[in-house]
Amino acid sequence: MTSDLSQMTNTELKQYISEHRNDEAAFRAALEVLMSRRNPANLQPYPFDLANPESEVEAILKAKFNQD
Repeated sequence: MTSDLSQMTNTELKQYISEHRNDEAAFRAALEVLMSRRNPANLQPYPFDLANPESEVEAILKAKFNQD
């Protein structure tokens, strides 16, 4: 069965991805369509005001992992 991924709703795409999680080509194609629909305006900023968020968050996570 060939599906027209571009005609599917996001909900249908998510269901398709779930059903085809072991079919790499189908999974990748559906995920690309879903990711292309992202709205950059909806990206979430870091909840903290950090000078260098990537390295500071990495340092926090490393410290947490080393506590165990």
